[in-house]
Amino acid sequence: MDTSDGYSNEKPSTSSSSSVMAPVTSAPSISIALHPLVIINISEHWTRIRAQTGKPSKVYGALLGKQKGRSIELCTSFEMKMNLNPNDSSIEEIDLDFLNTSISQFKQVFSDFDFLGWYTTGSAPTESEIELHKKICSINESPVLLKLDPFGKHTDLPVTIYESVIDIINGDVKMLFIELEYNLATEEAERIGVDHICQHSHSNTLVQSAVADHLNAQYSAISLLNNRIRVIYEYVKAVKEKKDVKKNNEILNEIQSLCNRLPVMNSPNFYKEFYTLYNDVTWISYLAVIMQGSNTLNQYLNKFLVMYDKAITKRGRSILI
Repeated sequence: MDTSDGYSNEKPSTSSSSSVMAPVTSAPSISIALHPLVIINISEHWTRIRAQTGKPSKVYGALLGKQKGRSIELCTSFEMKMNLNPNDSSIEEIDLDFLNTSISQFKQVFSDFDFLGWYTTGSAPTESEIELHKKICSINESPVLLKLDPFGKHTDLPVTIYESVIDIINGDVKMLFIELEYNLATEEAERIGVDHICQHSHSNTLVQSAVADHLNAQYSAISLLNNRIRVIYEYVKAVKEKKDVKKNNEILNEIQSLCNRLPVMNSPNFYKEFYTLYNDVTWISYLAVIMQGSNTLNQYLNKFLVMYDKAITKRGRSILI
């Protein structure tokens, strides 16, 4: 990538980055599984903003995924809204109201995903990112920070993930970052998307992915079918309007025979089968909703029984005392 068009605005100083990093002796406490979709989203976000503004700029977003114990799986992400500090226009602040609304809306669609942290672009963490991280802690007590370096020159992924730790520096309590190790976790749909992107990104060759080849074949077939139907339509229209086209009964018979092969949608049998299939699909949808409601009610009853048993046990102990 070209590093001569404003990257210096993103690159922090060495002293600033080292002052926010915890000592090497600090050991990470969580394991991270990173999905390629997160990297693709961040890369697209940064590239789009750069194309719109004409210069590289820092971008910010939220990380969503699943957490089980000390294992975190980062599955997807979305953009965060940033506001300028009214007292200092060079400082950006997170719009927490917008972030909370976006998280609640996302939870309605993906109920299994939780807000696990945030992302930004650049090389090493800075003091300003520590301040942003503290505000993120109001939503998640221990969020992670993912940084993607668009101008990274090493062969590995230019992605670094950090968690925050509290340490005492010169008698003062400070929040510091500690780097985490991560592994890539992929699903079938992600592998197809990554293959498609890898074949087309920054490539001057005619190499295409399997998805692009399949879509191009379908597009060519549909275009060819549309052209042939248009030729038939224009011929029948010209014959009907008695233009300079001779009527050919053999061709008209073939057209009629072709039309007879098409499904007749005005037939009573068609509507009967259509509504039967529609009712089956509707009943399946209703059954899924009922099962989901029954499962929710069952979970509520289980929790109620657990709390009720605890209350009975506590009351029995007080009586014995």
